[in-house]
Amino acid sequence: MISPSAIDKFKASLRGPLLQTSDAGYDEARKIWNGMIDKRPALIARCTGVADVILCVNFARENDLLLAVRGGGHNVAGNAVCDGGLVIDLTRMKGIRVDAARRTVRAEPGLTWREFDRETQVFGLATTGGQISTAGIAGLTLGGGWGYLARRYGLSCDNLLSVDLVTADGQFLTANAAENADLFWGLRGGGGNFGVVTSFEYQLHTVGPVFAGIVAYPILKAKTVLELFRQVTSAAPDELACDIVLINLPDGTPVVGMNICYNGPIAEGERVVRPLRSAGSPALAQVGPIPYTEAQQLLDSFYPFGLQSYWKSSFLKEISDEVIDTMVAYCGSRPTPICHGIIEHQLGGAVKRVDREYTAFGQRDAEYSFMSLGVCAEAADVEKCAGWARDFWEAIQPWSTGGAYVNYLGQEADEGAGRIEAAYGPEKYARLVALKNKYDPTNLFRLNQNIKPSQATRTARSA
Repeated sequence: MISPSAIDKFKASLRGPLLQTSDAGYDEARKIWNGMIDKRPALIARCTGVADVILCVNFARENDLLLAVRGGGHNVAGNAVCDGGLVIDLTRMKGIRVDAARRTVRAEPGLTWREFDRETQVFGLATTGGQISTAGIAGLTLGGGWGYLARRYGLSCDNLLSVDLVTADGQFLTANAAENADLFWGLRGGGGNFGVVTSFEYQLHTVGPVFAGIVAYPILKAKTVLELFRQVTSAAPDELACDIVLINLPDGTPVVGMNICYNGPIAEGERVVRPLRSAGSPALAQVGPIPYTEAQQLLDSFYPFGLQSYWKSSFLKEISDEVIDTMVAYCGSRPTPICHGIIEHQLGGAVKRVDREYTAFGQRDAEYSFMSLGVCAEAADVEKCAGWARDFWEAIQPWSTGGAYVNYLGQEADEGAGRIEAAYGPEKYARLVALKNKYDPTNLFRLNQNIKPSQATRTARSA
């Protein structure tokens, strides 16, 4: 228990507000994107800058408080909030400055991709970001980060030039290729294990209008369209990114839909995408030249704030006939209309060409990502939706690489032992544990896809 006087002193030291359970705005502040998550932190510190973050880290460490860090709050596992502890809420830290001449941007961790893209696109520039524009830049980047531009320009973490962060001992560090390079390696894929990032610097690229949109066919054509998707993506240029999903449209129509984005000359994009429109009469065909910012928001309405979401994911070796048959079978018996299965083709290309040791991200040889998403509006449906997603995922595992993407992982207790290590492979995981021993030996930052410090290190530091 922390005394009221200690909390009052802590509150007075912060520039941003500190919310307790009885304060106005507390219930709204503890909500995150995934409606399944219903946690009640004792304190929520709405930080306004680095000084607030340092004060929060020190207060949590000195008082042995469970600590959560919230950027965009979009992580499906719900690690952005906790029960009974302190949440470092970064959502008010939204500073951003574009250097158009150097094609770089400095951005704070409270930004969403929609806010980030709005500023960089003023200059006709962008970097690889998540394709749900309401997601935060921080979590996606630290876990690797792919999106429409990844096949041409690499992952979000590949475009990271430098970060500022607060470590578990309350120190403020800069990490880049020249300064704290070991830490910089781990931050590019290792998630939130090593500190609270207060500023990101990214490389930007020239990105104009893209040839993008959604093409959907009746669900009865699912097998045909999945085969077409396999054929086109297997020979796709780096400029093309595409997903395929079996879901219902907002009007209730069950479809097999493709989310398409070609980042290159419009005429060439139209030619490359044309085969994906050749499966007969579509239920929906809205594809053409649009601003990149609009492409980034194409899927937002399918992933609104507050739905109950349970995900399972894997990388695929290939889209085999058996994978297609499994997709069709499971998506033909979804427990709710908004449960769905996805195959993403946003890897390969530039992602694959990066040196395997360049970053902590560990799955550069994969080209396809599979997800089963048990989604519902009502809590009463969660159990059956989660069960369907687990069964679907299990059925796909014979064609999985065995690897995982940390940004898609759920709680460790549900995922099972070994899934986090599988995301990196044994050599990179051992290197990440060594970094954890160095920068967070007591595992203060443990509400994440957690890389646990060595037991010997934890014992020595606590003695």
